[in-house]
Amino acid sequence: MRPMQIAAVVLCVLLNALDGFDVLAISFAAPGIATEWGIDRAALGLVLSMELIGMAVGSVLLGALADRIGRRPTILLCLIGMAAGMALVPLAGSIVALSAIRLGTGLGIGGMLACTNAMVAEFANARNRALAVAIMAGGYPLGAVLGGSVAAWLLAHGGWRDIFLFGAIVTAGFLPLAWFLLPESIGFLVQKRGADALARINRTLRRIGHATVTAVPPADADAPRAALAELFSPRLARTTILLTIAYFAHIMTFYFILKWVPKLVVDMGHAPAAAGGVLVWANVGGLAGALLLSLLTRRAPVRTLVIVALLASTILVTWFGQGQSDIAQLSLVAAIAGFCTNAGVVGLYALIAEGFPTAVRAGGTGLVIGIGRGGAALGPIVAGLMFAAGASLAVVAALMALGSLVAAGALLGLRRAEA
Repeated sequence: MRPMQIAAVVLCVLLNALDGFDVLAISFAAPGIATEWGIDRAALGLVLSMELIGMAVGSVLLGALADRIGRRPTILLCLIGMAAGMALVPLAGSIVALSAIRLGTGLGIGGMLACTNAMVAEFANARNRALAVAIMAGGYPLGAVLGGSVAAWLLAHGGWRDIFLFGAIVTAGFLPLAWFLLPESIGFLVQKRGADALARINRTLRRIGHATVTAVPPADADAPRAALAELFSPRLARTTILLTIAYFAHIMTFYFILKWVPKLVVDMGHAPAAAGGVLVWANVGGLAGALLLSLLTRRAPVRTLVIVALLASTILVTWFGQGQSDIAQLSLVAAIAGFCTNAGVVGLYALIAEGFPTAVRAGGTGLVIGIGRGGAALGPIVAGLMFAAGASLAVVAALMALGSLVAAGALLGLRRAEA
């Protein structure tokens, strides 16, 4: 791993951190929106899910686009969409307008997730690939922690619209960084080929500090085409299906915690700023879980680590639903739950990167994340409907925790399929 390779991975970590803040901005703002516009939990659950629906579509469409035109141009396109979406939120005057804007912002966020996962897998060497992808995924809670701290300050000294103005400025600031510092991946250039492939490959090799080559490696006749249909070929179908089930189920649990924590804490009688602080602690735990799992990938199989994290997630999310007496206890339980749930998400990203070859890595990642984001969107909606129907927090949390258990079962099936 040369310094420029490491720099590319670090930049992707920061881009994923940006995703983490952009997604959770609406969660930090939710109590203020509900109070100002007088909406109930069911309507709020729909608003909380809109960018997740956009992420689902963006992951599939823009992930497939990245396999055709490249990871770098797709990342730049996503950044433009995300910056514009964040800037438009303060102008929204209704729930419908806000929902539409968040849906559009989600398109860029979803495409970014697919592209950065593929980019990191292709810039890391074989020995460090799982570690690099896991660290990249850890950028998500990092962005939520750092951005959440800023959001809590903005809520205490301003209003919920300031959160989105801050996000728009920071997102726009990453455009020149990605333009100048992020080259196209060698893996994509070798797979895409073309008349100028050798020149482009050597230009990137020189830039990242490696020796140039005299010829493009021979094409692999068995390599899949850059098409979504290849993901359901006999070679890849079981991997695609089982990873999608695992991601879909666990992400329902993950986003139940992330999307509902601020509103639940406010409903317990605490101030919105304090509720934002509890969500920050959930992401502090998530960041710690991501880092620990990243380090453990050098010593244990990724699949085993993820299954353990998913089983622990089932237990901890259920525990969160038992209710706590004060902010300190809420923060502690939220942090431990975040540790387990995010460790599971980080490990799933590593498994996804390992499961698909270069030609369909961004598309495969996008498909799994895209369909899986249906679970992300469904989680807050289902929880909101259960709350509206009169279910207690304990019942809702126990039922939502089952998503992690289903995911663990799917990964056990993946192990048999690959044996």
